[in-house]
Amino acid sequence: MSAGTNKLNVTVTEVVAVNELVKRFHFERTDGGNLPTFSGGAHVVVEMRDGDITRLNPYSLMSSPLATRDYTISVRRDDVGRGGSLFMHNRVKRGSEMVISYPVNLFSLDLRARKHLMIAGGIGITPFLAQTAQLASSGGNFELHYTCRSEALGSYTEVLRERYGSRVNLYYDEHNERIPLDRLLATQPLGTHIYVCGPAGMIKWVRDTAAAHGWPDDSVHYEHFAAPQPGTPFDVKLAVSGLEIRVGEQQSLLEAIEAAGVDPPYLCRGGVCGQCETNVISYDGTFKHNDHWLSDEEHCSGKKIMPCVSRFEGRSLVLER
Repeated sequence: MSAGTNKLNVTVTEVVAVNELVKRFHFERTDGGNLPTFSGGAHVVVEMRDGDITRLNPYSLMSSPLATRDYTISVRRDDVGRGGSLFMHNRVKRGSEMVISYPVNLFSLDLRARKHLMIAGGIGITPFLAQTAQLASSGGNFELHYTCRSEALGSYTEVLRERYGSRVNLYYDEHNERIPLDRLLATQPLGTHIYVCGPAGMIKWVRDTAAAHGWPDDSVHYEHFAAPQPGTPFDVKLAVSGLEIRVGEQQSLLEAIEAAGVDPPYLCRGGVCGQCETNVISYDGTFKHNDHWLSDEEHCSGKKIMPCVSRFEGRSLVLER
C-alpha cells in the first residue's frame, strides 16, 4: 500500500520565512478535526499540483508529536531542482488547500537507547525538532550537534538553544567550526544511539566514522531523501500492465508509471524505504541509480531499480509492473 493511499485534505494556515532559503508551512485539517498522531522522525508526502504536473515530495514533520491540531514542515528552496521547492515557496499561501499523506516514520527513535546522539546538517534539522520534543516530554537523554553554512542560514537555532540549552551544540562553516565527531563517538556511554540527517556526504562521514569506531549498524540511524534528478527522456515497457510509457526530462520514473494509471507502492519517494523496488525483466542501456536502498551488487546486477529516484539511458527497458 502506498503512503498516498491514505490522504488528508489540509489547509495552509500560516507560511513563515525562517531565513533566506527556508520557509515553514503550517497545515490543519480542512474539516477542522485533529490530525493523525505520529512520532518524532515521521514525514508526510505533500501533493503539489502544478498545471499538468503532479509532484509528491516527502517532508519531515517538525511539529511536536504531543500536539496534532496542526502539522508543520520546513522547505529549503532549491533554485536548480525540479520545481517542487519553488512551487512551495512561490505558489503556496495562507488559505491554500492541499493534499498530504498520513505520517510515515522511517527515522524513528529507538526508545531502548540510554542516550540519543543527534547530528544534523542544514535543513536536516527538521526531524530533530519533533524528536527532541518527544524526548523532552518523557525525560529522555539526548544531545544535538547541528552544523550549517552560516548563522544567518541556521534554521531554528535560537528556538533549540532556548528550549534545551547546553544540550544543543552549533557549528558554522563561516567560522570554520566542525563537529568533533571522533571525540563524540569515543566518549558516549554504553547504550547510546546515533541519529544523523543532512547532506549525503555528511551522512556517509558519520556512518563511516561510527563503523571505524566499532559502533554496531543497528545503533546508527539516518535519513536522507534523494531528490529525483532530471535527465534525458526515455521509454519503458511495463510487462504486467502491458503499457509503454515515456519518462520526461523533469519526471521521475515513478511519476511516469503513476501517470499511466499504475499505482505502485511507496512510502518515502526518496530512495530509502524500499517499497517501490521493481524487478527489471530486460534492458539495453545504462541505469542511473540514485537510491540509498539497493546494495552496490544489486546496482551492478541490472535486475532491480528504484523508480522513485533512479533513471535509465539506452535503447530499451522492460519492468515488472
